[in-house]
Amino acid sequence: MPRRDFVKLTTLSAASIPILGFTNPVKAAVQSEDKLSINIFSKHLQFLDYNETGAMAKEMGFDGVDLTVRPGGHVIPEQVKQDLPAAINAIRQAGSKCNMITTSIESVDNPLDVDILNSASQMGIKFYRTNWFKYTTDENMKASLLKYQEEIKKLGDLNKKLELVGCYQNHAGTHVGASFWEVKKLLETVDPDYFGTQYDIRHAMVEGGYSWENGLKLLHPNIKVIVLKDYKWGRVNGKWEAINVPIGEGMVDFDGYFKLLKSYKLNPPVSLHLEYDLGGAEKGNTEISVDKKVVFDAMKKDLKTLQNLWNNA
Repeated sequence: MPRRDFVKLTTLSAASIPILGFTNPVKAAVQSEDKLSINIFSKHLQFLDYNETGAMAKEMGFDGVDLTVRPGGHVIPEQVKQDLPAAINAIRQAGSKCNMITTSIESVDNPLDVDILNSASQMGIKFYRTNWFKYTTDENMKASLLKYQEEIKKLGDLNKKLELVGCYQNHAGTHVGASFWEVKKLLETVDPDYFGTQYDIRHAMVEGGYSWENGLKLLHPNIKVIVLKDYKWGRVNGKWEAINVPIGEGMVDFDGYFKLLKSYKLNPPVSLHLEYDLGGAEKGNTEISVDKKVVFDAMKKDLKTLQNLWNNA
């Protein structure tokens, strides 16, 4: 048998053998190119309880929920041991899924952060996003990056024990990780199977201008989860600002971005964010000033637009 055929045959045979125990969530996250696996960011549904959040996610056609587990979120850290299991069970009983959470986690030395990770592991969560690190005036940027790099490494070590994958989000502004090189530096020493980046194309294009493709080229091996949202530049009170808009109505080059993701053979889980005006739902308010249907319709529209953009890329 030719060597090429032998390798192909043995690879297929190995793939058919059931794998016992933990399946690496990084590899398990690979999807077919036919469809994006899109989760709704629960920040925008915090006017609903856990069961309603799961029910609406399913009804609107989302693959799951990216649950906020942080101060002001659906689940607050101080009550995570009780409330996270209740939330996950309610979402699943309503017919949806919850494989990712967005957190305020920063350090294994914080007992509340460890409680969140332990609870997430027990409930079968695969991915979590950390808090954003901040630069301080008492140390230079290089020293800060090295300090936070060590925090990431320790989180990755704990993730391995708990069978979790942590993610650091690139974010426009002055926090750590606005530039692609900062994110790459943070991830230098951590086990890449258990910690990577939650890549946000909106923030990447705001910060990267024409160079965002270089940033994607740099970080694509580290991408575990992606965030999708749109923006355009405009004047607000006389100042230029990045204004959030519905998917497809702004400056994000989704066609170019999706083509590049496909060329890198990437189709990671998606967290859909709606940061434009939705009566307070965009801010995570528990009470909103518009009819719920306005929010749900916006979510369904963005979801449909994204799937069409992906299919056409």
